[in-house]
Amino acid sequence: MSRHPSLKSTGKIRKKRNVLKKFERVNLLTADGRWKQGQKVLSGLPKTKPLD
Repeated sequence: MSRHPSLKSTGKIRKKRNVLKKFERVNLLTADGRWKQGQKVLSGLPKTKPLD
């Protein structure tokens, strides 16, 4: 019995994530200059677009 092609696992295709982790958002904000180093990361981070 063969496997359906959609069930094959290949490392080539990665889904685009809709939600970034907190450290990823801080890194993006720092690169854009919208976040200062040493600023507390509790809640209320500005919104960022997901990585491509």
